[in-house]
Amino acid sequence: MKRKVALYIRVSTDAQFEEGYSVEAQKQMLEGYCASKGIKNYEFYIDGGFTGSNIERPEMQRLVDEVKRGLISGVVVYKLDRLSRSQKDTLYLIEDVFNPHQTSFTSLNENMDTSTPMGRAMLGILSAFAQLERETIRERTRMGMMERVKLGYWPGGGRTPFGYDYDSEQGILVPNGDAETVRRIYELYLRGYSTARIARMVGLKYDRLVLQILTRKSNTGVIEYNGQEYPGRHQPLISRETYERAMEMMQRRGRQPSAPNELLLSGLLYCGKCGAKMRYQKWGKRGHRIYCYSQQKSKDYLVRNPQCDNMRLWAGEVERAVIEDLMNRALEPIQGQESPQMVEPMELLKSRRQDSARRLRRLYALYAEREDEILRETIAEEKKQMEEIERQIEAERQRGSLSQRQRATREKISGIRQAWPMLSAHERQEIVRECIEKVVITDGELDIHYRI
Repeated sequence: MKRKVALYIRVSTDAQFEEGYSVEAQKQMLEGYCASKGIKNYEFYIDGGFTGSNIERPEMQRLVDEVKRGLISGVVVYKLDRLSRSQKDTLYLIEDVFNPHQTSFTSLNENMDTSTPMGRAMLGILSAFAQLERETIRERTRMGMMERVKLGYWPGGGRTPFGYDYDSEQGILVPNGDAETVRRIYELYLRGYSTARIARMVGLKYDRLVLQILTRKSNTGVIEYNGQEYPGRHQPLISRETYERAMEMMQRRGRQPSAPNELLLSGLLYCGKCGAKMRYQKWGKRGHRIYCYSQQKSKDYLVRNPQCDNMRLWAGEVERAVIEDLMNRALEPIQGQESPQMVEPMELLKSRRQDSARRLRRLYALYAEREDEILRETIAEEKKQMEEIERQIEAERQRGSLSQRQRATREKISGIRQAWPMLSAHERQEIVRECIEKVVITDGELDIHYRI
């Protein structure tokens, strides 16, 4: 079957009607090129209103698929940035899609033809400039947004906070009918109500929405942007003092279990059948039972499998089994105290990093004197080796840090069996959380994941 030539056209939302960039203008120039070259077997691939920052475009994907199937002999565009504004994507299309399938690439504006050595050299240079232009536009946009935020205007670009509407003319947030609900949420939380109960009282579907509202600093009249706070022009819904009091209370609640005498494993329990969290449920005078959240339809965002049939176990039995296993683990000898093994491999990796850095400097110096394709490839390989060494160093650092933390925790709980009866409920729960990451329950089987 005779292969065809693909005439690719892209117009972005901001350049769709500009002179020389419209679909019709590009069509005329590409058809003129085909006529001059005697090309009769061609087809248009047109992506209208798509950005050039990536290649996730319908016609581009169709083009790539047909190139790989051997249906296209060449690709022609009016201008290089019509193909892509990303250097990485441009090189991917040329080097990994077109060239391996004997598909030439031609850009009329740059007079580029990748079937020639000069065309391939120009490709790298021009695609770099296309990406530079895109990154410059993005940086200017970001700087403009930063200036707006510094002046107190809402940056936009996301959901408007609950309790406000966005006034596009003024560029600020304005309180709406839900503003009083926001104030009520803070009031109830500071009076000691849980987020779940507050959600039911104010008519919100999920307790996590209450948590999101409580932690949003924009309620105090400030704007958070790129990790910094700026005074906003919008009216605050609560005082800064109220917000700080709520955050202090949230921190205290995070440290203290809601029912320390009974809910020893609260927050650590997971279902081994569907992966959902598990919870305590009061079961008359007999105590608590533990069951999967997938079996409770009132919190559908926690449901993993509505058909989950994991057994419901008595909490006391589960807690006794976990504590006994923890006691036995605390009696095991602590390994690796005499001669930690992390220093020697770390020193070896640092030495390899220094050697690699020296080789890179020499290669860059040679490349500056004489540009050479082999040198460029060698530099790329050396950089990959350097990145791999950096990954190994970071992994070794984390491994050493984890080992030290584990050793310290094991030493701390070595006398846990003798001390346990004298500990308060809060102290017991702190020890459990320090030692155990999670407990996975599958019917009557427990799988305890330790941090030590």
